[in-house]
Amino acid sequence: MAVIIYDLFLVIALFFFATAILLPFNQGEAIQSSFIFPLYLLCVSFIFYGWFWTHGGQTLGLRAWKLRLLSDEQTEITWKQALIRYLTACFSWLALGLGIFWRLWQKDKKTWQDLSSKSAIVFIEDLQKQAKK
Repeated sequence: MAVIIYDLFLVIALFFFATAILLPFNQGEAIQSSFIFPLYLLCVSFIFYGWFWTHGGQTLGLRAWKLRLLSDEQTEITWKQALIRYLTACFSWLALGLGIFWRLWQKDKKTWQDLSSKSAIVFIEDLQKQAKK
């Protein structure tokens, strides 16, 4: 859960920046409520997560906790997997985090987003131990 908080700080800062980019196009006025602005922010956050997931498998939060996102084949995930993972995570949060807590009842400890995107977050130390074998 600490990983989520670390990344949340970055995403909030990114949202401020993404909003500031739009202000000149609206004469410096607040952006009116519509479905377009939240959709824009969802796209911005997907690009943030998707980029880090597909380029090294680590956001700042994952890096701080020495974790890495890998596909079930132990490779970096694709953009398609990143999109599936992101959308499933959004749905999981809408379901009050049920998809996150799902791992508590699973033998393989996978969340909904792990299962749907055929990926998993692993400890880097475990990867290093496997490489030595």
